Amino acid sequence: MTITSVIVVFAVLWFLTLFIVLPIGEVSQAEDGRVVPGTPEGAPAHPHMKRKLIITTIVASILSTIICGIIISGVITIEMLDVFDPTG
Repeated sequence: MTITSVIVVFAVLWFLTLFIVLPIGEVSQAEDGRVVPGTPEGAPAHPHMKRKLIITTIVASILSTIICGIIISGVITIEMLDVFDPTG
């Protein structure tokens, strides 16, 4: 597994994790009772982006380490996942 592969695995997992973490614990401006003029009522009242980015990076790092470890160890290989192999 090359360094490029590791970076791609991390980047994909980071963005997937970010999209999972973003809506967790969000309170809209309408629910908070204070809508800032010029913004939609459904906009987050307090996004806490720094905390969410840190959580995303930690979770993505752990998942990347596990997945890259499995790939490098040979527990799962590409041949095991090749469902289109005509030789069966």
